[in-house]
Amino acid sequence: MKHYILLLLLCFSVTVFAQKTTKLNVINADFTYPDKNNPDATISTGNVFVEINGATIQCERVVLNKKTNFLEAMGNVVLNQGDTVHQTSDFANYDGNKKFATSWGNVVLKDPTMTLTTDKLNFDRAKQHLFYGNYGTIKDSINVLNSKQGNYYLDAKRFQAFTNVTVVNPDQTLETDHLEYFTETGKAYLYKPSTITGDDSVVYTEKGFHNTKTKISHLTKNSWIKYEDRLIEGDSLFYNEVTSFSSATGNIKITDTINNSILKGGYGEFFRALDSAFVIEKAQAISLIENDSLYIHGDTLLVTGKPDNRIVRAYHHVKIFKEDLQGKCDSLVSIQASGLTKMFRKPILWAQESQLTGDVIHFLSNSETEQLDSLKILGNAFMIQIDSAGYNQTKGRKILGKFKENDLRIIDVLGNAETLQYVRNDKDELIGIDKTRASNIHITLENNDIKTIGYIGKPDGKVYPEEEIHVNDRKFKGFHWRESERPTNKEEIFKHDPGDELMIQQDRIREREEKQKALRDAEKKRKQELEMKAMIQKQDSLSNLNNTQIKN
Repeated sequence: MKHYILLLLLCFSVTVFAQKTTKLNVINADFTYPDKNNPDATISTGNVFVEINGATIQCERVVLNKKTNFLEAMGNVVLNQGDTVHQTSDFANYDGNKKFATSWGNVVLKDPTMTLTTDKLNFDRAKQHLFYGNYGTIKDSINVLNSKQGNYYLDAKRFQAFTNVTVVNPDQTLETDHLEYFTETGKAYLYKPSTITGDDSVVYTEKGFHNTKTKISHLTKNSWIKYEDRLIEGDSLFYNEVTSFSSATGNIKITDTINNSILKGGYGEFFRALDSAFVIEKAQAISLIENDSLYIHGDTLLVTGKPDNRIVRAYHHVKIFKEDLQGKCDSLVSIQASGLTKMFRKPILWAQESQLTGDVIHFLSNSETEQLDSLKILGNAFMIQIDSAGYNQTKGRKILGKFKENDLRIIDVLGNAETLQYVRNDKDELIGIDKTRASNIHITLENNDIKTIGYIGKPDGKVYPEEEIHVNDRKFKGFHWRESERPTNKEEIFKHDPGDELMIQQDRIREREEKQKALRDAEKKRKQELEMKAMIQKQDSLSNLNNTQIKN
């Protein structure tokens, strides 16, 4: 019984093999004769037509070995597979058992989506797999692809290219050493260092995806996008060349090569057509200055404007760090062309030993050196300088300041001006406390110490002995020493302080209330308009009725 089953299995295997392997057959030739050098072979010449299991070969001469089921074709060789694959070459070999063809000499193969040209091509018909090893070119409706080695899978319309790969179309040139390309969709998958050069941009990646039709790229390893004036980097990049939009995720960095500035964060977007960049997640803007860069952090950073007029906007938890200047506020606008920076919502500046606060703070810097030029504090202006005996204080409605080499040299206090100063003699001994009010006060400083004070508009005050002023009276109303919030290095700009969240919540509540009020006002206006319209219609009806009665 076992021998019978084994015999059946052997017969089945032979039958299956016979079904899969079809003998090569010369259907037509002008002449066919035995090969003198090989008794198992015949030679056919002139208009030779060979059937090879679902495909045909036409040529000028064929040597067919029926025993090995192998043929050699030469002279204007044409291989057709159905109506989808058409190949021409000078020479070709075909193994009927393996369904494997090797063609060489001016090889051109076409299918419905592409044309492949090379000097030598292998064709595994069992797997519908083409491959070459000594340079070839694929051309489809969009691109021309060149590479040293290549594999093309006919069923999937998928092409693998290796070594010195280029993909060229009228808009872009892609260069790499390994990619997969789909001829139907124009999609390319990149696996080695690659560059995509467009009309006004260069893209680099070591792994990613690029659609040659839509010009959209997803890049995932050591990637960057370079424009004339911007360099965009990140762990993962998205880029649409058509819309000039790009986004980056993870360790993002947008470098402005013209203005020597950098944006960093966890996520960012860049709209080249609008000249705008948007960054969140530990976002920071860095102005690169020799020996002393300026760092600005905010929950959200937005940079807009042409290269000669960039504007930086920062929102929520804003902090500034520079070696000789630090600041904090809820929102900030900085105009690079003029060097003007505006700080809003509980703004504070620390310049050397001075703390400056107010409702709004404006400060002006030299746009090239970033050194402070002047400042303006509007509303509840308050300046505090620490002294070994206490705090020197100056307050008023406004404070105008002038800097030289980043040192505050001149202060003008305008409107309800007040000063409280610890006065010392030449030996630096405390001699009293000067507490004076005036309409305006003019102060000059040297090395952060008051050099002169001038009072304008009937000053009221004097120098009091220290013991005559109670400790509780040595601080003006609104005094708040906020040194604990001061960033001492560039890493501390990301630190949130107590009370920050409350301020943001208050902003959100205020915005919500303003929207609700706007909706109520709009609804009230709509009702008034409806009532007015109804009143006019009623008046028109009464008028028409009266006119009718008069006529009758």
